[in-house]
Amino acid sequence: IMKKLVISMITLFFLLPSSIFATSRWNFQTYVKDMKQSHRKVDINARTFQKIQDRKKKALESIKHYLTRKFGYANKNVLKAFQEVPREYFMYNYEENKNRAYLSYNIPAHPWDIGYGSLISDYLGQAYMTQLVHPKPTDVALEIGTGSGYQIAVLSRLVKKAYSIEIITPLGNKVKRIFPPLGYDNIYTKVGDGFYGWPQVRGGFDIIMVTCVAPFVPPPLLKQLKRNGRMIIPIGQPYKRGQFFYIFTKDKNGKIHSRKDMKCYFIPMTGHIQKVNRD
Repeated sequence: IMKKLVISMITLFFLLPSSIFATSRWNFQTYVKDMKQSHRKVDINARTFQKIQDRKKKALESIKHYLTRKFGYANKNVLKAFQEVPREYFMYNYEENKNRAYLSYNIPAHPWDIGYGSLISDYLGQAYMTQLVHPKPTDVALEIGTGSGYQIAVLSRLVKKAYSIEIITPLGNKVKRIFPPLGYDNIYTKVGDGFYGWPQVRGGFDIIMVTCVAPFVPPPLLKQLKRNGRMIIPIGQPYKRGQFFYIFTKDKNGKIHSRKDMKCYFIPMTGHIQKVNRD
């Protein structure tokens, strides 16, 4: 009986999702190890790390209140993902090679520069976008604009597979190294023009999240959206107010539906869309 019990416990250990261990393993020593493994400077001490964790508790409460105010409820799985993914690990300026972890979970929420003209968005906006697309464990998601990697990391805790495209070559090549140390093995990234999506992924995507503003929706993205899929994209002019989230859905018959959502402000999508917009 004892032998069978031990075998059952070992089997259960390997069947448990990796996210459980990712949460329990996170401490200052692990942070230092993972930062070094991803070839980045640490530049904070254990005391600062603990202050970040204390701020995180308050930030998570603000996320819960914000989502409840916007949707009438806060999705418990979304909250769990924001609890699990350590934002401090993603706070880094890659162009200047400077650690920005000490700015994590600032209240009020605020976007921060990560170099090469890119930003890490504020966590309230990221939580809003995440809950809005209703991620499910069977979903395949695509993000346009990897940036810091934080948003796709959060999505990866909620979906089966998470793909992300970054157009800025040095940023994309540096950020792709940060996921393996965390054990996030369902994230796939590449450097490329997000206008074209990722057509090599067979079957398309249940979720497409665009984290840069575009003057219109790139047609390839609508094509790659699965039936019953959801896409969120900021639409408007670069560096101007008057940007809005738009939600696009594709019904079971393949028909596209859209609706205008709340105001937002994002850096512009670059690449082919700029040429098309000028023409």
